[in-house]
Amino acid sequence: MIRTKPNVRSAGAGPEVVLLHSSGSSSRQWDALVDSLQGRFRLHAVDFHGHGATPAWSGPARMTLADDAALVEPLLHAAHDGVHLVGHSYGGAVALKLAAKHPARVRSVVVYEPVLFRLLFDYNPRHAPARDVLATAVSIRNRLARGDAHAAARRFVDFWSGEGAWDALPVTRQQTVAARMPAVEAHFHALFYDTLDRARIAQLRMPVLFLTGARTIGATRRIGELLRYALPYAHNEMLPGMGHLGPVTHAPIVNARIAGFLDAEAALQEALALLREAA
Repeated sequence: MIRTKPNVRSAGAGPEVVLLHSSGSSSRQWDALVDSLQGRFRLHAVDFHGHGATPAWSGPARMTLADDAALVEPLLHAAHDGVHLVGHSYGGAVALKLAAKHPARVRSVVVYEPVLFRLLFDYNPRHAPARDVLATAVSIRNRLARGDAHAAARRFVDFWSGEGAWDALPVTRQQTVAARMPAVEAHFHALFYDTLDRARIAQLRMPVLFLTGARTIGATRRIGELLRYALPYAHNEMLPGMGHLGPVTHAPIVNARIAGFLDAEAALQEALALLREAA
């Protein structure tokens, strides 16, 4: 496996939390959450391959979900008491991948609409959510192949946020997303071919907060339904008024919910540790 040194932005002190961003974004997505939590947690916001300040994937084969997960694994192993994982979209998929591979190193998981697309095809490849995701991925790949990263980015943004969303973005933001589209296309490919399935996810025993936007698109709504039935220790919440990009468009609301969950888990785990010491 190719080992890339990721850009990781760390702050604060306390129980360790790893923050994983969505496709086309960066670790900066979590700046407000870091500001609110760094007084009581040690936070690590990671840039995936080809995002933020982490170099693009340079391996001889197509990048896999495990390759991006490998960027995060050193943080899990370095944390004396394990970590809490927080992930949005692609970052949520990586978080679940890590939790399945290293359950003893993960204390809890918070995910907002993890995009484990493979589940759609395992369930029914002819179902509309699976067809929509596949059509979007093919369109992005074809537009990149003809050298039109902006057209690929338009397809990507409008798929998640609705027609016209791309045109509403500032030009500087359009340029940033367009520059990251080769990595975004690699994310689609990695998610289609990953082997993490519902049976493996059902083996997770750590607490999970599973967040979904009430106005999300069909693909992520269906993935959420499939995962919520599989996760045995999940608390599921539907957040009103927001879509797939809720952690960005409604950051104060989503961040407050994440913070509340992490505070409760940290307090509970501290109390349990004290009980074990007293026994």
